[in-house]
Amino acid sequence: MNIKPNIGISNIRIGPDASSGQPSDRSAGTLGHHSYTDATFSATPGVAIVAALEREVWPFIKSWPTTSKEYDGRSFKFFEKEHMVVVCGGIGSEAARRATEAVINLYHPALIISAGFAGALDPTLPAGHTLSPRHVVDAGDGSRTDSGSGEGVLVSFATIADVEQKAKLAKAFGAHAVDMEAAAVARGAQAHGINFLACKVISDPSDSRLPPIARFVGEDGRFHALRFMAYIALRPRLWASLRKLIRDSTVAAAKLCEALANTSKSTSGAPTHTL
Repeated sequence: MNIKPNIGISNIRIGPDASSGQPSDRSAGTLGHHSYTDATFSATPGVAIVAALEREVWPFIKSWPTTSKEYDGRSFKFFEKEHMVVVCGGIGSEAARRATEAVINLYHPALIISAGFAGALDPTLPAGHTLSPRHVVDAGDGSRTDSGSGEGVLVSFATIADVEQKAKLAKAFGAHAVDMEAAAVARGAQAHGINFLACKVISDPSDSRLPPIARFVGEDGRFHALRFMAYIALRPRLWASLRKLIRDSTVAAAKLCEALANTSKSTSGAPTHTL
């Protein structure tokens, strides 16, 4: 099964007429620019976005004010603007779980979006393809979250999937893309009765052979970029795969931020409440 290219986010109604836990029937169009205006942050955001790394969403948040807050003994940096807040919790399910709990308890959003890069399982999906999957599956226990809108299946896996593992995941779960965080974010949103969506973009096609990134991800979910670059610098055989990864991830970040900007525009000005 192939999913349609460049699926837009189906937005959740977050105004006072919202029905608890149910997606609205409003659909977003595609933005063709990267212009984001400054505005005063709302104390109670309608939308919280949980990403892994800042580089995934940087074109979207680069001009936003930031604040650091403590939750459960950890410090988190939040990007705040108007009715939205973004937190980049780190790579992996545990990092995503911590960031989700922090943003829920500190900001009480009406909608949580798991945003970021994903690997393609469907060979027809190129780098830069955006998708808002209807179903998010945890490969660890097979649990499935239905977001109520969108199309396709995203599976969350415990580590960065290589080409062979991607083929196994596609067959086992009928999934179109793989990430590491969405299932944890979905589970946190569900536990608090908050609407959930995933907004993902393909950063590596199904046949891409990635450099050994996983070994440079710390237990806290942080990516040790300097150690990674030092490792790659001494191994010329990996330079081509690194160049391809950089090209594809640059395209992916731009496309992801267009989709997030689209969500920002479509929900701006709406009164918010906690479901």
